Amino acid sequence: MSEFREIRNVLAVRAVGPDIAAIEIERHDLAFTPGDCMALYADDGRVSRPYSIASGTADPILRFIVRRMPGGDVSPFLCSRQPGDEVRVSPPFGWFRPGANAAQRPFVFLATGTGVAPFFAYLRSPGARRPALFRYGCRAAADLVEPDWLRAHGGAVCYVSRERAPGCAHGRITDGMDDLPLGDYDYYLCGLDAMIDEATRYLQSRGIPITAIHRECFFNASAAG
Repeated sequence: MSEFREIRNVLAVRAVGPDIAAIEIERHDLAFTPGDCMALYADDGRVSRPYSIASGTADPILRFIVRRMPGGDVSPFLCSRQPGDEVRVSPPFGWFRPGANAAQRPFVFLATGTGVAPFFAYLRSPGARRPALFRYGCRAAADLVEPDWLRAHGGAVCYVSRERAPGCAHGRITDGMDDLPLGDYDYYLCGLDAMIDEATRYLQSRGIPITAIHRECFFNASAAG
């Protein structure tokens, strides 16, 4: 990742849940690919964290989904921004590419928490195709980001693990994975490391090669943001 960084103005900060915010900043003419991240910096301009872009490639803004981590170096600063405030950002970078092989074979999305961001980027971009199956899970219903939009545009089945919520399955997205389609598919996993590890073990036990399992750990239980 380049050390080069730019200053961009914040356009909007919207609370999604008690600890999650959607942050929109100026895009200008920046080009990116769905799945790309950008490093967003704390107020000191030195400490940064990578965040996946959650806007589509034709959208006029850059959008990020940020979980506020208590005591974190970056996320509390970002979540406290107001329109007109400035943030420092890096150029886009990354290797996680949801739907990259959609013209050759169908694909599956598995996301937890803010790990849904790169799937928003794909589904909001021109030419996006609907996944064969899309599971999206959070601990609480209040943490789900635009679940109705994801159901309508990506066929998402939303899971809530710590409470029962209307329109959502109760449990984790790795519960009862026997309904996952198996065969010549690509599987894109993004979110909590424990989910990624469990889903990977299940898919490999069913004969899916690791080359078809594309993973990005968006949150580690021991990390601070």
